[in-house]
Amino acid sequence: MPLALIPWPAAVRELGGPPLRPAPPADPGDRRSLAGLLAAAAHRADDPTIGAEGYRLRVDADGVAIAAGDDAGFFYAEQTLAQLIDADAEGPLLPAVEISDAPRFPYRGVMLDVARHFHGVETVEAVIDRASALKLNALHLHLTDDQGWRLELASHPELAAEGSALSSLGDAGGRYSPADYRRIVDYAAERHMIVVPEVDLPGHTHALGLSHPELVADPVVTDLMREVHDLFPGQGELPRRGAPYVGMAVGFSSLRADAPGLEPFLRDVLGEIAAMTPGPYLHFGGDEALGTPPGEYHAMVSLAARIVTETGKTPIAWHEAGEADLPPGTVGQYWGYVTPTEGHDDSARAFVSRGGRIILSPANAIYLDMKYDDETPVGLTWADGPTSVERSYRWDPADVVAEVPESAILGIEAPMWTETVRDLADIDLLMFPRVCSAAEAGWSPRLGSTPQRSWEAFRERVARMAPLWAEAGIGFHRAAGIAWR
Repeated sequence: MPLALIPWPAAVRELGGPPLRPAPPADPGDRRSLAGLLAAAAHRADDPTIGAEGYRLRVDADGVAIAAGDDAGFFYAEQTLAQLIDADAEGPLLPAVEISDAPRFPYRGVMLDVARHFHGVETVEAVIDRASALKLNALHLHLTDDQGWRLELASHPELAAEGSALSSLGDAGGRYSPADYRRIVDYAAERHMIVVPEVDLPGHTHALGLSHPELVADPVVTDLMREVHDLFPGQGELPRRGAPYVGMAVGFSSLRADAPGLEPFLRDVLGEIAAMTPGPYLHFGGDEALGTPPGEYHAMVSLAARIVTETGKTPIAWHEAGEADLPPGTVGQYWGYVTPTEGHDDSARAFVSRGGRIILSPANAIYLDMKYDDETPVGLTWADGPTSVERSYRWDPADVVAEVPESAILGIEAPMWTETVRDLADIDLLMFPRVCSAAEAGWSPRLGSTPQRSWEAFRERVARMAPLWAEAGIGFHRAAGIAWR
């Protein structure tokens, strides 16, 4: 029976000796606390030969030994310890094992859309806890969209004041104060995660237009938009200039490239957010600007990328921006399918041709907001139908965009869009267990490279994570295909 480790480590050797039997904690059901005690009592060695985030872990009857080259490595060793803890009639135990581990890719992210439905600080912190326990190290916050502007800015307080009242489907909105945002950033840093803020432009800007109508074009309402609007009840009226929008359609809004004051406005907004964010990246969106003339689109995403670069951050954009004139090193985020369609792979390759790298977020594999099946109570199905756990696992980052070397892949990211996702219970249902597929794609060796990097082994390991998730209060979905006990 495979050890219940997710993501699967780079190298595992079971020693076959007697297990470690630690003294039971005060709460015998709290494995994470016991793992913290074991890590604190472990023989620890700083080893500069171990790469960033990597660690070596030995457990035997005598105790625990951990070596790492940085604090993140020690943190991830502790997460592995928590997963190793088992129990029998005599109490807790850990198998005798040696693990040598390091991530395959440096960027391993999860995205939370707080614009479509606002999610408060406590919920964001819960997502950070869940993600960091799986060795994910980036939280991408989608802060702005047609339905809401969620971050208060000193330079433009009117953006949140006018644009944060509502959420999708007419639900209550909300916003983060600068103090809230600092709390999120600090909480993430304590768990070795960076925050990647996103201001989506030039499309997805209807909420921005509530306070700055001079910067936006009139909504472009198409027949396809009307079809989407008719699919779901509760979407309110079609987008109308100057009125909040709570529907699910995309592609109708746009900034105006010729709007007086656009560049100083973007410098204010992007500059302030960059100054609030210690991490290296700032995401400026660039997706689904369907109503924006191509020339204006290219001009605006080029301007945004240049401004981000001038703040000292590395710009990230969705893959549509790849054909624009972007600064060398701009990172592209690919959201097409595992098998690319409509030239999406060409757009991704364009980032690489200018010295940038790509983040892979294939929508029909690791978009966490997709339903598992037709009966899932929340979520959508536009990404090639529902996404089973098996489909979320059976892909490898190196196989998605042809002619891109693995060295040009920065990593992976699993997005959670929230048109239908109202609270942490909805997030948990859709994240777990599929976020484990994303974690393994970002950290573990290539799919199929070892017996444990297979769907058959993964479904067994996921099933054995259920007690740990239950202890953490995670309302996971008992999805089909997993060998639940």
